[in-house]
Amino acid sequence: MSILVIAEHDNNELSPATLKTLAAAQQMGGDIEVLVAGHDCQAVAEEVAKAEGVSKVRVADNAAYGHFLAENLGALVAELGKDYSHIVAPATTTGKNFMPRVAALLDVAQVSDIIAVESADTFKRPIYAGNAIATVQSEDTIKVITVRATAFDAVAAEGGSAAVEAVDTVIDNDKSEFVGEELAESERPDLTSARVVISGGRGMQNGENFHLLEKVADKLGAAVGASRAAVDAGFVPNDMQVGQTGKIVAPELYIAVGISGAIQHLAGMKDSKIIVAINKDEEAPIFQVADYGLVADLFDVLPELEKEL
Repeated sequence: MSILVIAEHDNNELSPATLKTLAAAQQMGGDIEVLVAGHDCQAVAEEVAKAEGVSKVRVADNAAYGHFLAENLGALVAELGKDYSHIVAPATTTGKNFMPRVAALLDVAQVSDIIAVESADTFKRPIYAGNAIATVQSEDTIKVITVRATAFDAVAAEGGSAAVEAVDTVIDNDKSEFVGEELAESERPDLTSARVVISGGRGMQNGENFHLLEKVADKLGAAVGASRAAVDAGFVPNDMQVGQTGKIVAPELYIAVGISGAIQHLAGMKDSKIIVAINKDEEAPIFQVADYGLVADLFDVLPELEKEL
């Protein structure tokens, strides 16, 4: 049995989600190989080759994969994946984009967003916004799987010495092309990998008030997130959204400010180690999952918290 893990990266550095996906793959058993597809990504290949449990790294270095277009990447993975029993990738924005295409091209059913590995063919995944956990068994000869990285501890980044080999397969689909991107620059940690996250909801009232969160975040070295209600209201951009339709996070500390605790939001953060809720409504559902709760006006609490920090 052999497993192909698709590395998540930005052509320069490996994403922490890949090391956590490798941990899930190890629980499936079998020989683990990693595919690094990108452009000028040799440094990433050398980095993942040092990861624990990796036997081989395959590098598809071509401009066609530089921007991770789903049409190109999906076709490449499907072509290479024919020789493996499992194809595994993080359930990130990129993974959710190309992996369903892989499953369709291979004519198999994808097992999405797994949070536990029971055996080589049986997995657990959340359904109904995390209110229930389904145990799913796949009988497909090739199992296409995405992993909720927050549910697994990362393998060691050092200690391995996998061989690195080049892949010559180039698939450049003319159905899509990369036009451009607008990246939000921030010195704060990325939401999905931050140790501390502080998020604001509708209770923040407007986007300008998010500077209160940012001041606290800077003191804590935290990432700043938001509920869907805050994003939909136009307070902040959607790349800050935490929840079922946003980013799934599981930091060591999650601070929810002015967030009522709708089920869609809870699905994205309830695996956090410690949850702190600040809300003036003592009946807010967020208090049911919080380890610590403060019933108070956030506009009084945040300046005091910043001062104490």
